[in-house]
This record gives sequence, C-alpha cells and structure tokens, in this order.
Amino acid sequence: MGKYFSLLIGVVLLLSCANRQPGAEGQGDGLSYAQLLRLDGDSAITVLDPWQQGKTLQTLKATKPFKRVVVFTTVHCQLMEYLGVADRIVGVCDSKYILIKDIQRRLALASGAKGKIEDCGNSMSPDMERIMALKPDAIIISPYEGQSMQKIERLGIPIIYAADYMETSSLGRAEWMRYYGPLFGCERKADSLFHVVDSTYQGLKAFASRLPKGKSVLTERKTGAIWYTPGGKSTIGVTIRDANGGYAFANDNHSGSLALNFETILAKAGQSDVWAFKVNGSRLMTKADLLSEFKGYEALKAFRDGQIYECDCDEKPYFEETSWRPDYLLREMIILLHPGAKLGRLRYYQKLG
Repeated sequence: MGKYFSLLIGVVLLLSCANRQPGAEGQGDGLSYAQLLRLDGDSAITVLDPWQQGKTLQTLKATKPFKRVVVFTTVHCQLMEYLGVADRIVGVCDSKYILIKDIQRRLALASGAKGKIEDCGNSMSPDMERIMALKPDAIIISPYEGQSMQKIERLGIPIIYAADYMETSSLGRAEWMRYYGPLFGCERKADSLFHVVDSTYQGLKAFASRLPKGKSVLTERKTGAIWYTPGGKSTIGVTIRDANGGYAFANDNHSGSLALNFETILAKAGQSDVWAFKVNGSRLMTKADLLSEFKGYEALKAFRDGQIYECDCDEKPYFEETSWRPDYLLREMIILLHPGAKLGRLRYYQKLG
C-alpha cells in the first residue's frame, strides 16, 4: 500500500487520555499551521476572531478537564472519538447527520440508561431546556459571523467556540486538536495524533512529488445556475496541488469557493480527466441521473470517458474525518489522480457505474 501510507497505522499507538490534567506540556512549543490559535505556557488558549482582524474571539484557561459536554457538530463528535473522550458527550444537535455508530447507539438508549446521549434538536434552534437538564460543563459550538449567542450564553455554561473551520489550510484546521486536547485533559494524545497527521501528510506529499504529473480533476457539480468550485488557495485546491495533480483553477488566489457559470467551467475545466463530486441521498447517482439534472454535463471530457467518481456523504464520513485527517483526503486525491500509485482502495469516492 506504499511506504508512506503505512504511517497511518501509527495512530493506534497513541498515548492514553485517561485522568490527565491540563498543563503546560506540549503547549509552549508553538503552532506550525493554525493561524487563529495562540497556545500559552500557562495553559491559556486564545482563539483569534476570524472576522475581525486583531480581535480575540475567546480565551480559555481550563483548570480541570471537561467531563460532560454537549456538542453541536458531528465534526467535533468525531474528534472526541479520535481523542478517546466520546464517552463525555451527553448531548448532541443535528443527530441525524452523525454517522458515528457508537453515538447513534447511545442516542437510541432508553432514558436514564448509562451512556445515554440526548438529542438536543437543531443546532440553529437548540432545545435549551434539555441542555440545561443535562447539566453539561461545556458546550462546543461552531460560530459564524454575526451570530447571536445571547440565548446560549444566558445558560451560564462555558462555551467552546469551535472556529477551526475558518482556518485557510487543512493542516491548520487539523492542528486545532491541540486546542481541544488540553480542554479534555489529553493534550499529549492530541499532540501525538497531530504529529501522525502532519508526518503522514508530508510523507504523502513528498511521495506524490516524485510521481509524474497526475491527471487533472474537476470537483463538485452545478447547483442551480452556479457551479461552486474550490479556489486555488482553498484547502481542496492546495490538496490537489500537494497530490501533484492538475487543476484548472490552481493559479486562482481565492481561499474559498468560486461561484462560476457552466460556460466558464466548460471553457476552463471541461477537459479535466477526472470528475469527482459529493452527493447526499439514498443512493449514488447514475449517468442518467446526472443528465436528468443537467444535460450539459455530457460536454465534459470526464463524463464522456466515464471517469466520474462520487462520494455519498450520507454513508461516508467525508467531512467528519477529513477535517482532522487531511492526510486521508490527500491519499484519496493521489489515488484518483495517479492510478498507478498503489496506495490501496479509495476511502470515500467510488467510480460511477
């Protein structure tokens, strides 16, 4: 499966998280990629405001590990699984989107059962009474610009502002596990996991750089009149570059998505070798489904050549995992764009039949 891919096995060797108190260990050595975090030697953790340069969103100093947490996002449920502290989750929002089997099992337990997780409703309008009844010692929320937190703040429960998704690099976002680790008393495990992620990513990147230039890729598909495609400096754009693949918008300087019409997509990326997109539904799409959605797809080279790959996000934990394991996504892109790389099977995408 390739010598660099074998590094992924290292995650099983991570140190135990049990009964550790947050301390200075692992926090005074700085951050490599995250731009919105400051870890100080006295265990204070500062989150910079992503929307107002020079301002602080939050500063936390955990004096003891959080033991009972309500989590508003499936992404952070996944991280708690990775860190071995998912047993501390007592409530979640948007439960229907969570693909983690043990969390779904615990949601289905009878009221009062040991390990029971409560469904706290929609993250945009959570059930405040249920959250209060759970008596959590922290709530994890992903904030967005202009969001009012007054109702939640009135509960008097510490809020962990999970602004990691605003980082402009995939490794920068993954490095936020070093922020969450001390809050749960497992900074060593968080640091070790991030070391595995970083080392594996860099190994895969070096591996790809020694391969001949890979295939070119077009991502996503048309939504209404617009085709949202990653900018050249976005996490996906950078991942394609690190996979030594071709991308029509590689020289673009945007870190977010580009909103383009189909004519622009066809002119600039219509000759891409591979078309890879994500779907949400009860089944994967067929060529007939795609043409029913938009007849113009047949003008794409990848459509004509049958080089179409789709990821069903209702079945595959793409967003949950790749937020913390960008090395998984880089490996996926290398496999897609370098068929002879011999890195094993695809983890998220599958070829349209």
